[in-house]
Amino acid sequence: MLKLIRRILAVIFWLGITWLFVDVSGIAHHQIGWMAKLQFLPSVMALNITSIVIVLVLTLLLGRIYCSIICPLGVLQDFFAWIGKWRVFRKNKKAKFANRYSYSKPKTWLRLTVLALFVIMLLAGFNAGAVLLAPYSSYGRIVSSLLQVVYIDINNLLAQWSEANDNFMFYRVEPHNNPLILVVIASVTALILFVLAFLHGRTYCNTICPVGTTLGYLAKFSLFKMRVDEDKCVKCGICSKNCKASCIQIEKGQSAAFDYTRCVTCGNCQTVCHKKAIGYRFAPFWTKVKNPTEGTPKSAEDLSRRSFLSITGTAVAAATLKAQEKTTDGGLAVIEEKKVPERKTPLTPPGSLSAKNLQQHCTACQLCIANCPNQVLRPSQRLENFLQPEMQYDKGYCRPECTRCSSICPAGAIRPIDKDDKLFIQIGHAVWVKENCIPLTDGKTCGNCAKHCPAGAIQMVPADKSYKQDPDSGEWTDAEGNPLNERDILMIPVVNAEECIGCGACENLCPARPFSAIYVEGHEIHKEV
Repeated sequence: MLKLIRRILAVIFWLGITWLFVDVSGIAHHQIGWMAKLQFLPSVMALNITSIVIVLVLTLLLGRIYCSIICPLGVLQDFFAWIGKWRVFRKNKKAKFANRYSYSKPKTWLRLTVLALFVIMLLAGFNAGAVLLAPYSSYGRIVSSLLQVVYIDINNLLAQWSEANDNFMFYRVEPHNNPLILVVIASVTALILFVLAFLHGRTYCNTICPVGTTLGYLAKFSLFKMRVDEDKCVKCGICSKNCKASCIQIEKGQSAAFDYTRCVTCGNCQTVCHKKAIGYRFAPFWTKVKNPTEGTPKSAEDLSRRSFLSITGTAVAAATLKAQEKTTDGGLAVIEEKKVPERKTPLTPPGSLSAKNLQQHCTACQLCIANCPNQVLRPSQRLENFLQPEMQYDKGYCRPECTRCSSICPAGAIRPIDKDDKLFIQIGHAVWVKENCIPLTDGKTCGNCAKHCPAGAIQMVPADKSYKQDPDSGEWTDAEGNPLNERDILMIPVVNAEECIGCGACENLCPARPFSAIYVEGHEIHKEV
């Protein structure tokens, strides 16, 4: 029953969090956004005391059920391990149980070293390295860059079918333009997890994962644990051979012993024990529990632990995804794609408060990027905020009525704001580039930027400063007082930087190619206008 309950809850959390990352309708985060905010590392980054207390209390009460139920990466590893189990069954079809694991000594030196490096990187502000180890963020990158593409393709096929049948239940969605480096990191992470889980079960959780290490050492003091009834145990070892955490040791002539820092309370051992010697029982830390590593002699491996600190880190090769250069409009006119301008200061989403706040709190899980309906948020490829969200306006602009990223962020990197607040948050200001403006380059009227500015921060004025407008009649005259036809006057934009909120509507809707004649320069610290 324990194993069945765990599996049901694990599937519910796994499907829910996966839906959060692939959903393009905006429904998921309203219904189950709390699942993301229950993840341990984002809760710590956001100082979400409620979520932190819930996870710690569950761990101290029931053991590492967080790792086997709430953490999506842990559940994904169980799925990979399940695939590996069927490999064993095919080899021995008469086998009742998989018998594919064996006890392994705890790699305490590796676990504590990785945890120490992880904490040091967070404290030093080097989130680019830390987020590569974070389990929730790793899962988010896998789903958003590999699975969401498939989800959107299926959605678009359904939309095409619906439109053909005069049904508009589905609508077409443009896939996110994920950079190649993100796809590579997600693919490599998924491959490593698959190989480790397929062959050895929960190896990643119990050797690399900093969250697993932290909760594992807390789980030693949990009130409920898997316990062995020594009177019933026959030392057959079947529990050890089915423990995906490799934490059950069977010594000659002795009953099974658990390493509770690695046990994820999966229930496998209890299920396979034909003598019913293993049960999930009340076992506080002050009662005697056999330690499988107690009394064992130090091996050569133990003596060489100090040498681990001398190894160097590996570098991740970076590449950029080449953008499509041309598209066609109705098969007639060739339209040149917009190019992203060089910004001195990157743009960060409204609610992030400042570039520093975003960098310090963001876990680069890609949840905000995957849920951005306007194609504005993109993973950064700069080292100082690697894979954290940045704003680009070549595909869309930050609509004043949209606050989805602020409401879904579980780490406190983007604080919750409402629609009214967003209208007064200045994340940057527009800058006019005279050399690119169509009225000056082509001699044609435009005014797109002023027409679509939601803040009214752009006004059109005559390119010839000698022209004057009568305030009463509104008529224009030249320097000599001759009347002018307003249609013949070339108007250029003037930006009021104090009123501009940096939404990017002007940059996105500017018809100039390949670079817009007006672009948004970011602000390090956001302010109210």
